This record gives sequence, structure tokens and C-alpha cells, in this order.
Amino acid sequence: MGTRDKRIDAYIARSADFAQPILRTLREIVHQGCPEVVEELKWSSPHFNYKGMFCGMAAFKEHCVFGFWKGSLFLDPKDKAAEAMGNFGRIASLKELPAKKVLLGYIKKAMEVNDAGLTVPRKTASPAEKKTLKAPPYFLAAVKKNKKALATFEAFPYSKKKDYIEWVTEAKSEETRQRRLQTSVQWMAEGKSRNWKYERC
Repeated sequence: MGTRDKRIDAYIARSADFAQPILRTLREIVHQGCPEVVEELKWSSPHFNYKGMFCGMAAFKEHCVFGFWKGSLFLDPKDKAAEAMGNFGRIASLKELPAKKVLLGYIKKAMEVNDAGLTVPRKTASPAEKKTLKAPPYFLAAVKKNKKALATFEAFPYSKKKDYIEWVTEAKSEETRQRRLQTSVQWMAEGKSRNWKYERC
């Protein structure tokens, strides 16, 4: 049998009103689909383990996210949203969740992946790709205004620089772009990578 973590109860209870039913629903579907799943609070958000990292969810001010650690091995890339972490984009209401039957199907596939001991291959950039990585002038200008952020950015390997640049430049509106840029500078000033919440300490 799986286990439940009281810290997840507390996390859901202190989440925004709109997020609570989403998180509760996702939690129950994960347990239904994978009765052996083990809950834990990891990087300050709920995670579920089954023979290793399995899936996780999180709540933000206006949306929730849910995703499988090895989703790239069985999810259709066309179904993935690029605007948020997780495999299903920004989830702001229960109606935006995939159907229960669909989620249970994904959970079964995720279990099969972990049962087989499969791993997600690390993406490595070719020398040609590294040469073409260019930060737009507005991005560099903003980073250079903060000495700590600049030092962090310059010390980053190619992949972490690319994470920030793509996150900012792929924003669909100028407002979102500016907000992401401001957040990027703040996080880099603190020595953080783009995906710092999900990295092992």
C-alpha cells in the first residue's frame, strides 16, 4: 500500500481556494491509479514516488501544475504546454484537468516506465548549437544592471543560460515577457537557476 504525507494535507489546506479542489482531485487520481505511490514534500511542493521519481503537483497564485518526471517518454509533445512547468500547462479550474480516464491512462504508462527502469536521456547541446545561443539585447541589458545576476548568468553552463533566455523570449505578451525578465534577474541575483525549485539540493 502507498503512504500519505500529512505535509501534503497542510500544503493543500493553505493553497488558494481555487487550487484546493484541483490538488485534492489530482492526489486522489494518483492514488487510485497507483495504489503503491508514496507521498512526500519535495522542493516545497507535493511529489509522488513509485520506484523512483514519479509525478508532482504545485499551486501558484492563479494556477496549478501537474506533471510526470518521465513524461517525455510517453506523452505526446503536442499535448504539452510551454507556458508553465508540468505536462498539462496552467490549470486554473477542475474543468481544465484532463479527463480522469485519460489521467489514469498516463499514470499506468508512467508506472510501466518506472517498472522498466527507463531513464530520460540528458539533452546535450552540440558545439554548433552553443555558438547560436544569443541573448537579446534587452535581456542582457537587464541582467547587466544587477552585478550578482550578471555574475551568476556568466558562470552558468550553456543549458542553464538557455533555460532563462528561452523562458523570457518565448513569452506571448510583452507584459509576460517583462514579468519573466524581472523574475529572472531576481532569481539569478540569488544564484538560482531557472528550475531551481525542482533541482536536488
